[in-house]
Amino acid sequence: MPLKTIRMKSINIKKSLLFFIIFLLNTTVNAQEIIKDSVVVEKKVTTSKRQKIDGVIANVGDYIILDSDIDKAFLEITSQGGSVKDIPRCQMLGKLLEDKLYAHQAIQDSVKVTDTEVKSMMDERLSYMVQQIGSMEKVIKYYKKDTEEEFRSYFFDILKENKLTSEMQKKIVDEVEITPEEVRNFFKKLPKDELPVFGAEMEVSQIIIEPKITAVEKQKVIDRLNGFKKDIQEGSSFATKAVLYSQDPGSRSSGGFYKMTRKTPFVKEFKDVAFSLQEGEISAPFETEYGFHIIYLEKIKGQELELRHILLTPTVSKEALDEAKEKISLIRKRIVDKEISFADAARTMSDQKETRANGGVLINPNTQDTRFELTKMDPELYSQVSNLKDSEISLPVLDETKSGKKQYKIVTVTNRINEHTADYAQDYVKIKDLALKEKQIKAIGKWFDEKIKETYIKIIGEYRDCSFTNNWLKK
Repeated sequence: MPLKTIRMKSINIKKSLLFFIIFLLNTTVNAQEIIKDSVVVEKKVTTSKRQKIDGVIANVGDYIILDSDIDKAFLEITSQGGSVKDIPRCQMLGKLLEDKLYAHQAIQDSVKVTDTEVKSMMDERLSYMVQQIGSMEKVIKYYKKDTEEEFRSYFFDILKENKLTSEMQKKIVDEVEITPEEVRNFFKKLPKDELPVFGAEMEVSQIIIEPKITAVEKQKVIDRLNGFKKDIQEGSSFATKAVLYSQDPGSRSSGGFYKMTRKTPFVKEFKDVAFSLQEGEISAPFETEYGFHIIYLEKIKGQELELRHILLTPTVSKEALDEAKEKISLIRKRIVDKEISFADAARTMSDQKETRANGGVLINPNTQDTRFELTKMDPELYSQVSNLKDSEISLPVLDETKSGKKQYKIVTVTNRINEHTADYAQDYVKIKDLALKEKQIKAIGKWFDEKIKETYIKIIGEYRDCSFTNNWLKK
């Protein structure tokens, strides 16, 4: 059930934030539908007034905006599956002005974006576009470029600027924190008839039993990774090997690339190996709960590492799977026979470290809460729990993780929450998130007000007649 609209002050920036998310994060949802409900109606530049000759129409710091940049921005949205039908040129120019100001200030604040990062982004985006359009030749023609080299150079500059823009915005919102008192005041100010309505939710617990992998299968994977390492040391590309063979879906398309610090939420074994390497060094194969890895350390930048890795998961035999199913079936029988509670069985017998200590309780990855809203629940999990009655234990389910590991699990619903109007005590986590987002929106609005005043900005010709959300004309 969607939330009721919440009336907030200083939301004049909301439209540009939504537009920013659509454009920079490369979402393929219909931009028209998202913008329709949040856009501020602007005075359009009429077709009769538009200049046909391309030229500079605005300056932001050291950046310039050409009239053709508006057309290119429309093209970029449509290439990602979005609609530009109801987006006027003035609105698009406003968005470009925001991007340039973010990028300009990112440079002033020494925000770093490496060529390696941009190339990884470009490879991923190009792979998607070629898949959608049919070939690199068609992509080049679509963007009206003469050669692949010309297109790549053009696209690299766009992505680098986009990355600077997103990093600058992230820097602004990451500095925003909220206190319990601010959350309480936010909730008190909401009119009763405009309080959000939260959909039906449930809390779920699970027990995982992983099949045992034989020493023979582990050695096969280790030998294969050592083979990769030897090939790379003799001149092969680590990134290419990762794209072709790594079983990590989170980094495979970018050639196994990750940036990390000691605070990055990677497993301990991975961090220990990564921080033991020198620049240019490739690790020996090592094991984590996800499988076996090798790491290539590209660069050390202060406390941050830039690395690539390859993950391989050993093959699980049918005998091992059968043993795991038998074990979890016996655990289920003991719970059903009331010999042991589900929570105690999870604490003492589950193979999943993340949930074992909490008695098997799942954490919603989107909210970091224990509740899952039914309309937003992962379809696979929903199918496993939707028909369960209170205290009922599912039959053993053969599950496969994102990294390809097979395991058996049983699940149960431990709590059900019906659809309801927001309650401060019951829904504190969600209310805190709404309050934080409002504060972040205000922080971005304040940032724009300050930076527009202190930055050289000039808008030329007919576009001075646009009605912008931000004070670009400094009136």
